[in-house]
This record gives sequence, C-alpha cells and structure tokens, in this order.
Amino acid sequence: MEPYVISNGLVALIVLAVLGIVRFVRRDRLWREALGELWRRRRGSVLVIALFVLVGLLDSIAWKGGESVGDDLLSSHESRTVIDRLFQGAGESSYSAPLASEAFYGGDALVSPGSHWLGTDLLGRDVLHRTLKGVRVALLIGGLTSAIAIPLALLFGIGAGYLGGRFDDFVFFVMSTLSSIPSLLLLIALIMALGRGTWQICLALGLTSWVSLCRVSRGETLKLRELDYVQAARALGVSHARVIVRHILPNLMHLVVITLVLLFSQLVLSETILAYLGIGVSGSWGEMINQARNELSREPIIWWNITAAAVAMFSLLLAVNYVGDALRDILDPRTMRETT
Repeated sequence: MEPYVISNGLVALIVLAVLGIVRFVRRDRLWREALGELWRRRRGSVLVIALFVLVGLLDSIAWKGGESVGDDLLSSHESRTVIDRLFQGAGESSYSAPLASEAFYGGDALVSPGSHWLGTDLLGRDVLHRTLKGVRVALLIGGLTSAIAIPLALLFGIGAGYLGGRFDDFVFFVMSTLSSIPSLLLLIALIMALGRGTWQICLALGLTSWVSLCRVSRGETLKLRELDYVQAARALGVSHARVIVRHILPNLMHLVVITLVLLFSQLVLSETILAYLGIGVSGSWGEMINQARNELSREPIIWWNITAAAVAMFSLLLAVNYVGDALRDILDPRTMRETT
C-alpha cells in the first residue's frame, strides 16, 4: 500500500474521531461547560492550536501528479501534500534573504525573486515551506507518543492502585527502575535498538514518558478505591472491570487531559534535543535548528532559518501551555473548590 494512502486514511480517522468527540461533548453537560469555559479564557490559544492542526492535516493529505515542488525534493511520480503544492515552482541555488531578489552570497539573480517570504536555506529550499512541513512532525511526535504513553500509564497505574498486591509491587519496581536511569540515555539506547525512523522514535519516547502519569494515577486510584460508592459497588458484586470503567477512570480524566497537554510540550522539546544529537526526525523543527546553528557564525549572519523554526515552535508550545494551564483550573476538582 502506498504511504500517501495510509496518510490519507489516518486523516480520515482523525476527522471521524474529532466528530465523535464533538458529539460526546455536546451530550455531556460537564465537558460542554468545561470547553465553553476554556473558549472564554483562552480563545486566542485555542485558535492558534487549531491553525497548527489545520496545517498538519493539509500536510498529511497527499496524491500523485502535478509539477515539481519548489525545493525539488520530490519527482513527478511521487505523491505530494497540499502544503507541497502550495510551494510549487523553481528552487534557488543557495541562500536568499526573506523577500530578496538576489542571492545572499554573490548577488546572482533568483529564479523566483521576492517569492520566498522567509528566504531559503543552504540548498535553496524555501524556509517557510520547511517550517510548515515541521508542523506535521511536531503534531505526530506529540500526538502519537501521547497515544502510546497515556494508555500505558493508565493500565499500570490503575491496575497497581486498584488491585494492589504483587502487581502493585511489580509496577512500583518498574517505575523505580526507569526513574533511576537518566531519561536521555535510556531514550538514546532505545532509538539505537529500535531504529531512527519516525515511528521508532515515537515508540521510544512513549516508552520513556509514561512513568509520571502512572505514579499519579496509582496514587489517585488508591484513594478512589476506598470511597463509599466504590466500596458499595464492590459489595453488590459489580465486577472489577466495571468498577474501574464506571467509577475510577472518569475521576482520572482531568489528570489525563492535563497530562496530555503538558506531555505534548515535553515531547516536542525532547525531539529537538535528539535532533541536536543527530538522531531526530527528518523534517522537524529540531532538525532545522540543528542545521542552522552553524549559520549564526557566518558573516553576515544567516538568521532566518533558526528564527522561523524557533518562532513556530515557541508559538505552538506557548499556546499549548496556556490551554493546559486553563484546563488545570477548569477540570481539577480541588482547584474548582478553591475558586468557588
């Protein structure tokens, strides 16, 4: 199966999942009020995140055919995304400043003068194009890795807190072992063992990012299992799985949402560190920053490559952190009691 077919299928699944979440939120009064309060508090941050998500989706919808892409990375028989097709045209031979009509070194005329809003890099690739391509990588790193780490943390955390006994001892031993190993060294070791592909890096990040949520969910489950309504359900013969699904998991959802938002920022920054070490994801903002760091020592300075990647990353992570801070105030029951 062609890669672009898989990518388009994932986009369709994401759209269906979003529609399902919207339908659930409209029916559930608690979540409807919480998201309404989030929109009132952080409207600008939500719009910024929505814009980044839209760019990421457009960069995931691909099909074959068309003219060559501006940076000439793709041949005519390969699939191109919507973002690629927006930057069709001829590439340049090397550096050009933003909106320049001449090459930065040498003064030669450009093939597309004034059309590169953020200039071009050493290979003549449009920097704005590369920056927009990095959005999909950031969302993939944050989203896919969270989809691995959060279910793993809930499985072990709730299981350890609710069941106790030997399973709790086993989970606590695993958490203590992983916490005692420097996370960066463990991450590098896993990437070397699994490979340097995008999916392998996401898997390695997921396997090293679940411990903190697992510890929190275990502690909350230890408290929740002793509450009266949980004890009553168990006394009436309700199965353990049903007690967890109906009474334990819903009371942990505010922790899951907050962890998802905050973990996203941590994962994107972790990938930047990996890119600095030369084992990051191809096409990411971290790779752009790593490639541009030596350009700051040139005379004159090539500043637009690192600036574009850094501003894009800063904007996304700032918006995510603002939304996470608002969600903590809205969804945490203890914070809600304090504010009221």
